[in-house]
Amino acid sequence: MKVYLRAFELDDYKKINLWRRDEEVYRLTGGNKHFVSSERDRKWVEDKIFNNQTEIYLAICLTGTDEMIGYLSLSNIDYRNRRAEWSGIVIGDNQYRGQGYASQAIYLLLEYAFDELGLERVSGSWLADNAVSLFVGKMLGFQQEGVLRRYVYKSGRYHDMIIMSLLREEFEALKSRFLQQTD
Repeated sequence: MKVYLRAFELDDYKKINLWRRDEEVYRLTGGNKHFVSSERDRKWVEDKIFNNQTEIYLAICLTGTDEMIGYLSLSNIDYRNRRAEWSGIVIGDNQYRGQGYASQAIYLLLEYAFDELGLERVSGSWLADNAVSLFVGKMLGFQQEGVLRRYVYKSGRYHDMIIMSLLREEFEALKSRFLQQTD
């Protein structure tokens, strides 16, 4: 694997704050634009470190250099019903996009969700016009469940969101195929 996941560290807020100001990162995510100070991001990272019962945020780091190149998360973790939402991924610097880092990081997050947390289902939502993210989700075995029409208002217009999910048995089928591809 070219990447690994680790818990947030307090200084991670510095990179995250830079990424929040990147127009390309904003365009690819389902969230709305917010002007966030570095101090607010520092507090946000601190909150993710110390209050992680129903959500887990993890840094994506390069295996060879330990450089943080992005982050991803699980949210709304429901331990009783064994489900969670994959609430997104950010590959912060453009130089690291399109090289398979996101796919590997998502696989590692799913492995954690299914094998360590014992979840049965992970769902997520994608902007309908983010073809690359939809392709990655489908490549990892996510199945489309529906469309939330005109669900997000950003950049002066409404956007549809695609809802997809991955079940435990679908992840098991992905495991051997994915690991063969990354060796």
